[in-house]
Amino acid sequence: MPPYILSVDDEPDVTDIIAFNLRKRGYEVQTAADGHSALDRIAERRPDLLLLDLMLPDLDGFAICEILRRRADTATLPIIILSAWSEPDSRHLGLELGAIDFINKPFSPRALVERVDNLLASRHPATDIRS
Repeated sequence: MPPYILSVDDEPDVTDIIAFNLRKRGYEVQTAADGHSALDRIAERRPDLLLLDLMLPDLDGFAICEILRRRADTATLPIIILSAWSEPDSRHLGLELGAIDFINKPFSPRALVERVDNLLASRHPATDIRS
């Protein structure tokens, strides 16, 4: 079973690019356009990785990080923030709230896939799909 990734962004073009490139790599990908939908999807099925935008129409990415880190079933869920906010304070707060990486928009889809590959391979060596 391939690793399951949830991509949360309110820009359909962004989630489409992410989903296309990760699916092409062999990952299972779902998307959500807002924070509440993301939390609902996570409650239904915990992803192996969450790709999370900070600027969402309802709950922002910081609030989602806080909620997930307080829950026992998602406290260790790996989160990569993808955001146009490039201020050091945003990066620092995201990492402080439990994200394991912060990628600025615009980003290279190839570089994102490589980071996802490396992260998931290091956490789950048996599910390394890079070969």
